[in-house]
Amino acid sequence: MFDRLLRTVPALWWLVLLLLSALLAAVLTQLRLPAGVLIACMVAGIVLSTREIKLSIAPWLFGLAQGVLGCLMARSLQPAVLAQVASDWPIFLAATLGVMGAAGALGWLLMRSKVLPGTTAVWGLAPGAASAMVLMGEAYGADVRLVAFMQYLRVVVVTAVASLVARLWTGQTPHPSSDLPWFAVIDSAHLGATVALVLVGSTLARRLHIPAGSMLVPLVVGMALQGAGVLVIELPPALLAVSYAVIGWSIGLRFTRTILLHALRALPAVLAAILALMAVGVAIAVALTQFAGFEPLTAYLASSPGGADSVAIIAATSSVDAGFVMALQLSRFLMVLAFGPQVSRFIATRHSPHQPPSHNR
Repeated sequence: MFDRLLRTVPALWWLVLLLLSALLAAVLTQLRLPAGVLIACMVAGIVLSTREIKLSIAPWLFGLAQGVLGCLMARSLQPAVLAQVASDWPIFLAATLGVMGAAGALGWLLMRSKVLPGTTAVWGLAPGAASAMVLMGEAYGADVRLVAFMQYLRVVVVTAVASLVARLWTGQTPHPSSDLPWFAVIDSAHLGATVALVLVGSTLARRLHIPAGSMLVPLVVGMALQGAGVLVIELPPALLAVSYAVIGWSIGLRFTRTILLHALRALPAVLAAILALMAVGVAIAVALTQFAGFEPLTAYLASSPGGADSVAIIAATSSVDAGFVMALQLSRFLMVLAFGPQVSRFIATRHSPHQPPSHNR
């Protein structure tokens, strides 16, 4: 009877999507998984889309969600963090290039072995904030569904290992604070200015056809205004949750059964690449400990190729230099944003599937 009602009133599938997303989000949040809401909504979208349920998110709504994400990234880039990067730039540059180089090489290997199409593997392994990398990958021609699959698999694996290491090292279990109410607003004027930045920035970016501009314009403008003391970025948890949900649904609802099977077939190779990238992070951590004098756990978290948000949670609840950890994570994120498209194009030209073999020329 319920199936007959769903066929009669297709709009009820939105209710099914909402309920399934809420259930999965509650489970993942209870497990204290970073980006739990986004991952839950993406999985819920995949469940429906692979059953041939045709739902989609309006592009303008997706753009606004990207704008909120851009403001979230800008809020993390406080002047104190940028000042620390500037004062110790050789250390930050060497550690960042090490992880980026390893990610690029592993992405090239996956592309060369035809595990994933085009530059999807390059963006899928890009060691920046996962949500931002998914959006950047889509803007530059990668398959957003497979990029999301790789990025969030990396987040889950790296976060689980980093949490375990921090717990064994300090005897504490990292967990996000849940004391802040969902609709908490510290200053309504700041919230209004932040919303205005999202609306104007994402709209302008769409009209000017800037790649990933709906996220990048609010990020760059927000960072500049925040650094100048003109803007205080205010993002209530409820606004972030809605934005994560929109991004997750937008990605998940694009999956097909064929794409999902492709992702599952690629799973062993992708997991191997993630573990190799984590090993490079450990090697960099050892170098930071031996040659720069950092504590082992601080160096490990700073060089960990996970999302900046998940590492921030672990660092905040562990006995480490959280400022250095976040500075290195965010400087790497900025470098991937700035040079990711060029690296992606460079790697793609080294192995183009349309290029004829040399012996046929």
